[in-house]
This record gives sequence, C-alpha cells and structure tokens, in this order.
Amino acid sequence: MQGFYSKLDSSPSSSPLLGAGHGGEGVPVPLSLAVETEKAQALLQTFSSASLLASAGLGMICVVADHALQLSVIQHHLWLRAVLDNATHGLVGLWSWAIVIGLRKKSDLYEVLLAGLLASLIDLDHFYMAGSMSLKAAVSLPQRPPLHCSSLIPVLCLSLRFLMWIGRLKDAWCSLPWMVFVSMATHHVRDAVRHGLWMCPFGNTAPLPYWLYVSTTATLPHLCSVLMYLTGTRDVISTKHGVAIDV
Repeated sequence: MQGFYSKLDSSPSSSPLLGAGHGGEGVPVPLSLAVETEKAQALLQTFSSASLLASAGLGMICVVADHALQLSVIQHHLWLRAVLDNATHGLVGLWSWAIVIGLRKKSDLYEVLLAGLLASLIDLDHFYMAGSMSLKAAVSLPQRPPLHCSSLIPVLCLSLRFLMWIGRLKDAWCSLPWMVFVSMATHHVRDAVRHGLWMCPFGNTAPLPYWLYVSTTATLPHLCSVLMYLTGTRDVISTKHGVAIDV
C-alpha cells in the first residue's frame, strides 16, 4: 500500500507507511477505513446529480440522433446515412464511457475516445461478412455479421480479463474489459430497436421498444459502474492512482 494517500487524509503528518492518518479533529483514521469510505463515496457518486444529468443527456443524444436520421435528405443518401448512423454509435459509446470514468485528466480523454472508436469499429464486420467494400452489399446481408452477436460480449470481456491476468496487465489495463463491454453493449442495444438482440445460438429476440432502448442506454453506464465496484476494479484503479474513481 506504500504510495497510496487517501483523499480523506489531509494531514501533512500522515504517512502511508504507518497505515493511518488524522481526521479533521486530530483523530487517527486507519488507512483501511479511509479506503472503504472512499469506495462507498465512489459508489454513491455513481448516482450523483451530475452523473444522472449526464445520463439524461445521453438519452437525449439517442433521441435527437435517431430522429435526425429519419430526415428524407439523409434517408435518400446511403453513404450519408451510414456515416451518421455509425457516428451516433461512436458518440453513444464515447459518452457512456465518460459517465463511467469521469474526465479528470488527459488519459481519461484518450480512454473516452477509444471507447467511441470501438463502438464505431464494430460495424466493420458488415464489410467482412459481405466480402466487399461495397456499402450496398454491406447493408444488404442475408444474416447478421459476427460482432453483432450479443452472446459474444461476455465471452470477449472475460477472455480479455483472463489474458490480462496471464500477462500481468490487470492493474494497468483493468478497465479495458469494461470499456469493451460498454462499447459493444451500447451498439447492440441501439441496433436491437430494429433487429432485436442476436443471442447466439438461441436466435434473435423481438425488437426492443424504443423507450426500453433509450432507458437501457441511459442506465447502462451506472450498471457498469456498480459492477466495477462489486468486482473490485474501481479499488484497483483507486489504489494505482491514489484517488477514488467516480462518475
């Protein structure tokens, strides 16, 4: 634990080597208690007013973008519709991950941009499945391409976590599986309004009602945050950087 300073420990005389600090009234605060308090605060921040406002903004993005895509000027141009639809996937994935981790430093911005890129790149499997770079062929597939299988999400995320454990990268890259989860899940949920979720090998669900798609997308970052807390991922990030990660 050397090198970890709790945010609750503001006394200049505190030392991580002693494992304790002092509260505002000079009362010693055990480091373990400070860590647990920070973890509880991080979990509460998941449902802070700022976080909930950001989620409302995410829902608005979905509604506005989807209605804009229905404009005749966009519907009549295949490339324009495809580009804007893919950009919306990226924006939703980007915004969702920003809610999860917050934006406190430059590296956070890189993470958010990467999440948006991952959410957009999923659609490249359309061209892979079509065996052509023709957009018309890519959007006219007889079946859904592989990266649109929702059953793949837990398999891929767990495999990533295992590989990181094998490669001893779990501290430096501990949030990567969760980023992949958010990027893929937001993409799949948005597509599910038209096609349902493809739960291979069981088949497709019915198309999601629009209200369910918007509400699921808006609450997904909070679900991810809670799962990260329960699995200890937030604890690893906090210990590594010396701060509690919240949204």
